Amino acid sequence: MSGLFDTMAANLAGMNTKVTDFSALTWAALMGQATSKAGTSVNIDTALKVSTVLGCTRVLAEGVAQLPRHITRFDAASNSETQVLEGQLVDLLCQAPNDWMTSFELFETMMAHAALCNNALAVKNVYQGQVRELLPVPWNLVQVERLRNYGLVYRVQDPYGLVGEFLPSQVVHLRGLSWDGVLGMDAVRLARESIGLSIATEEAQERLFANGARPGGLLSIDGSLGEEARERLKEASAGYSRDQAFKMMVLDKGATFTPFAMTGVDAQHLETRRYQVEEICRHFRVFPHMVGYTDKTATFASAESFFQGHVNYTLMPWLVRFAQVLRRDVLGVRSGLRVRFDVRELIRGDTMARAQFYASGITNGWLTRNDARRFEGLQPLAGLDEPLVPLNMGSQTDAAADSPEGQAQQQALAKRVKACVAGEVRSWLDQEGGLPTDDRAVAEFSSRVDASVRRAVAYSAGHA
Repeated sequence: MSGLFDTMAANLAGMNTKVTDFSALTWAALMGQATSKAGTSVNIDTALKVSTVLGCTRVLAEGVAQLPRHITRFDAASNSETQVLEGQLVDLLCQAPNDWMTSFELFETMMAHAALCNNALAVKNVYQGQVRELLPVPWNLVQVERLRNYGLVYRVQDPYGLVGEFLPSQVVHLRGLSWDGVLGMDAVRLARESIGLSIATEEAQERLFANGARPGGLLSIDGSLGEEARERLKEASAGYSRDQAFKMMVLDKGATFTPFAMTGVDAQHLETRRYQVEEICRHFRVFPHMVGYTDKTATFASAESFFQGHVNYTLMPWLVRFAQVLRRDVLGVRSGLRVRFDVRELIRGDTMARAQFYASGITNGWLTRNDARRFEGLQPLAGLDEPLVPLNMGSQTDAAADSPEGQAQQQALAKRVKACVAGEVRSWLDQEGGLPTDDRAVAEFSSRVDASVRRAVAYSAGHA
């Protein structure tokens, strides 16, 4: 009996309904059996049997998991980032998060949970202050409780009972769209009617084709039939619905069969199912062409724009969520480390577009030739790391140096440097009686000249 009340309490806690909304407190909802208005049961298991739901889930999960991940360190002094190439955190997020999963599988699993539940959880295994493992947990095994002090407690269960209670600092919790900031709103529950109608239309089509794609009809008999004869005739006529479809029916006693005419609504199942593909994709914010549904408006000319929109509006919100959650729960907000997802592979243009892009960057000096080789997956070559600068272009510093004032400053600096060098030479001649000849004397003389020149340059810079 305790299990029954635990189930009711868990489903009631996870309904995310407003305080005044009692319409959802049905017996089916309390027992975790969500039924759509079309009369079909909708949960994660039944929803995944709908091809569009499975397709949207795979698009999101595989789209996030396939992207290369980099850990970078931000330097506030230089306002720049450098990639961290090795270390325990690189192994954790980019190689193997635990003993039985790859990083691709971890991100794929968590994104699948987030796509269907708008929540994904991984328990951190911390040893000596460092996160050593990330252990994903199916969301149906998690209960979240908000305490009086607004703290959170995560209760994780398995088929054998309670595993443990965890604080927010011990888990990685990825949330989707949320009503209260604690839990993401259940995506399957919100899309229940669209998914339920898709299930209902598919089942109706299955029944139609199981009956030979022929509607039912009326069997008329002259006179009256007894109960036994009625059952025998019903059983005989039922055999023509599947294996005996389109074969001759034998009737007696003046029996006539009048088929029901197929209505226009019956003939529009295909159109209804097509519309449900778009409706479900709208819930998951996935472009229909990504799940294999295209219409006349989708062409190869617009494919690049489609994929750009897929990255910007479907994947990017989830990538930002992942990056911020991992920085908060794994890397540390004050560590200066960040997670970057490289989306360049998804938005690569064709060969001609890439060639024009590289040519523009190299010619204008903001891209090196080795940068272009790295983007194409080629090894860098020696001597190609220097950016090129067009001869007819220059910076503001160069323009200032070419002005009359700049040339006057350069001439003054040259005179000062010349005077400093001459002074050091005279001083050396007075002390040593001649120019340096051995290596030690040459090194000492050069050091004195360099120091004098630096003082002259510093003086000029301070009085410019």
